[in-house]
Amino acid sequence: MAEARREAVALAYSAADSAPRVVAKGRGLIAEEIIARARAHGVFVHESPEMVALLMQVDLDARIPPQLYVAVAELLAWLYRLEHGAEAAPTGQ
Repeated sequence: MAEARREAVALAYSAADSAPRVVAKGRGLIAEEIIARARAHGVFVHESPEMVALLMQVDLDARIPPQLYVAVAELLAWLYRLEHGAEAAPTGQ
């Protein structure tokens, strides 16, 4: 059985952006290079085939569509908590 062809999408977000942008995407060797460069620079790599499939449909350098805001926001919030530990957890709830 052949291995599924790997895909990768890189997002960038800054306070000046109204939404995260797709800054890199690719399949096969390009996907492997995106992942390798992210890891080499200490960027977290989240593996979600469903999310990647949706983000692969977004044009390069385009902002993610509003339909993906909630899913990407949840991923970013989870990543923030992961990077900042327990102090990022909400209190009093």
